[in-house]
Parts: sequence; C-alpha cells; structure tokens
Amino acid sequence: MTGISSLALVGAVGGAGTTRTAVECAAALARDGRDVAVLDAAYATQGLSEYVAGRIDPDLTELCLDPDRPLADGVTDLDAGTDGRVAVAPARAPFERVARAKAAEPARALEARVEEAAASFDHVVVDTPPVAANQAVAAVHAVDRVALVRPPTAHGRDAARRQRDVLRDADAPDAAPTVVAVGGDDGDADAAVPDGPAAVAAAPACLGDDGFAAGVVGASETLFGVDLGVEFEAGGVVDRVVAGVDRVRNGG
Repeated sequence: MTGISSLALVGAVGGAGTTRTAVECAAALARDGRDVAVLDAAYATQGLSEYVAGRIDPDLTELCLDPDRPLADGVTDLDAGTDGRVAVAPARAPFERVARAKAAEPARALEARVEEAAASFDHVVVDTPPVAANQAVAAVHAVDRVALVRPPTAHGRDAARRQRDVLRDADAPDAAPTVVAVGGDDGDADAAVPDGPAAVAAAPACLGDDGFAAGVVGASETLFGVDLGVEFEAGGVVDRVVAGVDRVRNGG
C-alpha cells in the first residue's frame, strides 16, 4: 500500500476537533483494509482515552518513560467494523507523570514510538496539541507529514498561521503543513471535514455513505496521498468536492 506512512494532526487551537478527526481518518483508511495506529501526544487533554473502555495500563506516557516496554503493551484495538485495523495508544496519566513525560528524553522516546508503530502498521496518526511542549515538537519531527486542524473561522485561520510560524521556529521537517478545516469548508483549506456526530460513542461515524463519511474519506485521501477504494452515491461525490479534495488535486 502506498501513501504517507505517518502524519501528525496538530490542533491549531484547543478544541479544534483534532482527536475525533484522527480517529475518523484512521477508520476511513481502515475501510480500505489498511491497518492504522493512532498515538496520543495530547498529554494534557487525554481525549483519545475516551475512545477506550476500561483501564488503560500502560498508557503512552508510561511507555515513553519506560522505552524498554513494547508499544504493543499500550495499544488497544477499536471495534470499528472495518476490514483494516484501528488501534489506539492513548495517554491517561496523573499530572505528575504527564509532567515527567513532557521532559526532553521521554519526548525523544515518543519519536521512537512513532517509528515502532510505523513498522507494524500501514499508517500512523499522531494526535498532537498546538506545538508548545516537548512531546508536540517530537511528534512533528517524527512523522512524514504535518497537518493543521482548525475550525473554518477567521480565528482558526489566524491560529493556523501562528502554528506555521511555530513549526518553522521548531525546525519541523514539514514546515508547510496541509490544512484541514473541521466543521465545514471555508474555501481556504486543503481539505475539510463537515460537522458530524459529536458523541464519542458514535465514532467512527465515517463508515456510511452520507456527506460526513464522504468528507472524511476525501480529507483522508488528501492528507495521506492515497486513493481509497470507497465508493459513494452521486451526492457523496459532490460532498467530496465540497471537502476540497478535487481543488487540492488540481493544484488550487
């Protein structure tokens, strides 16, 4: 399978929908039979842990503090109902451990965890907060591509511009990131995901043939540089155009 192996989805602002977008894009790729891992670099919000029922032990912060343990110990498969595998490695830790995991050496261990995941999965998605702490810097250095997630608003566009500046200051390998607007297409993003079900229990919601599913599949194709074998009715094709995929492919 071809395409981008690893991607950091970076929230331009808090609450941009980065975690949900990571899970939905992983499921969209898995519809095509691809195995996808989602790693949680958003240590403060720990939103990815909400998609896992029961105890999380070890979580990703513990694995970065104890790099001798295999990543598989902290990976949980989601029951996504897809041909491919959707697996998540969430952060779920008390403040003290989060603080230690943000130090320089554990952050470098996060880079190694991304490489470890890439060796076992077709694609890796890193759920990344606005770049400020060490683990977020490590995330954008560990991947093949960076994408900024923002709302389709003037505030979101301004925040994305600021994050581009931060990426350049951090010497990120991908300092010209793809931009995905979550919540609608404002005509100024490379891809867009329409509004979908907000409840965690509804995820993944991209497995049908409605406009939300078409938008997520289209955005995933743009972000990962792949052509997924997922067909939609005529309305779904229109939604994919609205999502910005054809605009990007035609160099717009």
